[in-house]
Amino acid sequence: MKTKNKIFTLLLSTCVAFSSAQNSKFSLDLDGSPTNIKIQPTMYGIFFEDINFAADGGIYAELIKNRSFEFDEPLTGWKQQNTKTLSPNLDSGFLTIYSDDSKTNKNYARITVYNDKNYILENEGFRGIGLHQNSRYDFSFDLEKVSGNISAVNASLIDENGAVISTVPVLIKGKGWQKYTAVFSTSKTVEKAKLQITFTGNGVVNMDMISLFPQDTWKGRKGGLRKDLVQKLYDLQPGFLRFPGGCIVEGRTLAERYQWKKTLGNVANREYLINKWSSGFAHRLTPDYYQSFGLGFYEYFQLSEDLGAEPLPILSCGMACQFNTAELVHLEELNPYIQDALDLIEFANGNESTKWGKIRAEMGHPKPFNMKYIGVGNEQWGEDYIERYKIFEKAIHGKYPDIQIISGSGPSPDGEFFEYGWKELKKLNAQIVDEHYYNSPEWFTKNAGRYDAYDRSGPKVFAGEYAAQSVGVVKPDNKNNWQTALSEAAFMTGLERNADVVTMTSYAPLFAHADGWQWTPDLIWFNNLQSYATPNYYVQKLFSNNKGTDLIKIYENGNAVKGQNQLFASAVKDGKNNEVIIKIVNTDSQEKSIEINPKNIKLGSKLTKTTLTASQLSSENNFQTENIKPLEENSVIKKGKFSVQIPVNSFVVLKIK
Repeated sequence: MKTKNKIFTLLLSTCVAFSSAQNSKFSLDLDGSPTNIKIQPTMYGIFFEDINFAADGGIYAELIKNRSFEFDEPLTGWKQQNTKTLSPNLDSGFLTIYSDDSKTNKNYARITVYNDKNYILENEGFRGIGLHQNSRYDFSFDLEKVSGNISAVNASLIDENGAVISTVPVLIKGKGWQKYTAVFSTSKTVEKAKLQITFTGNGVVNMDMISLFPQDTWKGRKGGLRKDLVQKLYDLQPGFLRFPGGCIVEGRTLAERYQWKKTLGNVANREYLINKWSSGFAHRLTPDYYQSFGLGFYEYFQLSEDLGAEPLPILSCGMACQFNTAELVHLEELNPYIQDALDLIEFANGNESTKWGKIRAEMGHPKPFNMKYIGVGNEQWGEDYIERYKIFEKAIHGKYPDIQIISGSGPSPDGEFFEYGWKELKKLNAQIVDEHYYNSPEWFTKNAGRYDAYDRSGPKVFAGEYAAQSVGVVKPDNKNNWQTALSEAAFMTGLERNADVVTMTSYAPLFAHADGWQWTPDLIWFNNLQSYATPNYYVQKLFSNNKGTDLIKIYENGNAVKGQNQLFASAVKDGKNNEVIIKIVNTDSQEKSIEINPKNIKLGSKLTKTTLTASQLSSENNFQTENIKPLEENSVIKKGKFSVQIPVNSFVVLKIK
């Protein structure tokens, strides 16, 4: 009896295994008949917001925090080692903040040195100062000698243990405010260094704009951008760069909104502003998070040009963040906000004879930036937004009819406000509507067919902010794991299949500092020395680097491949490179054997198969290693049908030439 049971069990197991093996073979038809649907060059882009120390302390390569003492607490980031509060400090010295309210950058430091052997001023940087071995760093400051015999400023970079890495003495000469410069050379790599300043001689000096930049910036620009971070953006081959956000566009209050005109001109004269995300989340309060605007609108446009991406600025529509104060500008007082939009178009596109075109030229870019898109509001909702959008649209298109306007459907992918926004924007013949979705991985796989039933004659869609949340929205424990990336890949096949409706997409947020983040998950993580790409980044890269030019159909039994048998697929032709590109996502724990059956299309014989997968859904990349990254293999295929293996829980790109 026991033997018979064993035999029966073995036969049953064999049958189940055979049945499963049979079910894991699928045939997909690749139909090359013209769909007349173009993949827009803007299909896959970048969303930049100054959250998680993305700008100051991140891509903007300045290493000194609060370099001109403009924070609300002016000594934030600064420490006087041997100075006591309740003391005249006759054995060292002290610093006092002076202000000139006639200037936008109004604060400066008055430093009184009684004993130059004992007075030390120190800056902590942005969670430390990252220094690379055998690198050079430009040090500069503005100084005015007030009294005494101070003859030199001695600047040193010190490591975590207080050991000196490099020292530069700077001789002080002349009267009035002077700019002084020096160059540090570093002998070792340090993640959390500090800057120390001492003086030779006693007396009183005024100091401002104390700055430290690596010389090895993106394109070698002085006072420029962090090279490794921009390179990761460049490698995405983005179709657009959306900036500067995000909720910082709106501000917690209208007074704290992003005002692009204040970000132009000499960086020393740009007015600081506390970052909205300094107090955005109770779980990550960051009171030292400010915007210096060293990365301002001119620099954003320049970055867009460097990346070969269309610039997509988003402007305030007179509504503060509705999750905060929801402060409104009265409609009759909206004109300055509208003028900001019109002036921005002139700044980007006007010739040198125009007011704002001349300012752009004087900043170093005589040729127009050729901006085609502008966003009105970030993710506002309700009747107040629609009222303001109408006024903006009429003014912008009245003067610049060719500019494409991005409108918004709010922060959610469904619900009453979402439905209201779409209904009203359709009535107004809106051009492109921005949709945002932060949701579970399951939501993303279930919504791969989201746009199949959208109105083909209505507004186009900008999937402007999305990311799968492993734990929950606004949860600090969200991970950039393989499950989230895989679900996004599945969803993106649905975006691509509906390229006649969806013309722009971008993951969000983009950057996160390992010690200074507020929101997770994020596309690229960095610390003071290095950065790494998440699995989500590689999903974005594979789509963007393989977007093609024309949509073609791929289906199973006449149906779009959008989750049946846990398979998802889309296909494109690349007319420029004479390639056919198929993207297949398998969210099953079982390998799939896929037969591709070409119809009405001639395929080449060279096949490049790129696979992105991980050993576990919970796997992540980190600073030590990127275990999850694309692997390529090349082969030759015969004419007609061909088969490929799609591993468990994988995203595969097939490029045929």
